[in-house]
Amino acid sequence: MQIEKNKILHRAHKKPILLDTFYSEKFSNQPIVIFCHGYKGFKDWGAWNIMAKSIAEAGICVIKFNFSHNGGTMENPIDFPDLDAFGNNNYSLELDDLNDVINWATKTFKDNPFVDINNLILIGHSRGGGITILKSSKDQRIKKLITLASVCDFSKRTATIGNLEEWKKLGVKYVINGRTKQQMPHYYQFYEDFKANEKQLDIEAAEKQLQVPHLIIHGNNDTSVSINEAYTLHRWNPKSKLEIIEAADHVFNVRHPWDKSTLSNELQTVVSLITTFVKK
Repeated sequence: MQIEKNKILHRAHKKPILLDTFYSEKFSNQPIVIFCHGYKGFKDWGAWNIMAKSIAEAGICVIKFNFSHNGGTMENPIDFPDLDAFGNNNYSLELDDLNDVINWATKTFKDNPFVDINNLILIGHSRGGGITILKSSKDQRIKKLITLASVCDFSKRTATIGNLEEWKKLGVKYVINGRTKQQMPHYYQFYEDFKANEKQLDIEAAEKQLQVPHLIIHGNNDTSVSINEAYTLHRWNPKSKLEIIEAADHVFNVRHPWDKSTLSNELQTVVSLITTFVKK
């Protein structure tokens, strides 16, 4: 198993991106899946490393990365030391990051006999699900899409904390991070960017335009993103495949930190669904 952690993708005039790659040397021409974390998420959260390794063992190259403005740094990718970056994040930046990661992957693995750069699949968790739906509807390099506990609408989420007038006046509002107890800032630019790019950030339109197979996975015990959002995505795109995981919460019953060497039963089911979908 070839595992490379914390590779740095340097970019001109942009914040760098931290990436991990996983692939097995037992298979040739492996599809590439690129995993996008969600809001207040990061690539090393909980059991994502074990998940990536499990998928790679099935003969699929896995790339996971931190969005450049997720609040982590190259030195500390886990505890959100860069709250200013977090506050300046927005959906447009995340789409741009994902595009740069796809470009990096196709260049990096171009001459690698184990990996097929023409077979690219996106996986997005939660808010990352929304980002991958938008990207998959526009980018012909993407052949399949998998969303885990995905949101179906960004407009309902941009102004959910506090009121717009106050946010505009103060320029910032804060959300508490349950794990680190940090007051995490959201600058008003987040809302402004959303309004300026509302058409490009319309998940419903993107889902209806999708030309690639879409596997929608959601737990029926998710209290963060309602299972109704999965049903809504499926309704917008009846060709999609919907899989409901019984008794699974928003993160498929794993936690951070995750000290076990195995996945929860629910996340193991997710891995099986992913590998079957990618390889068929």
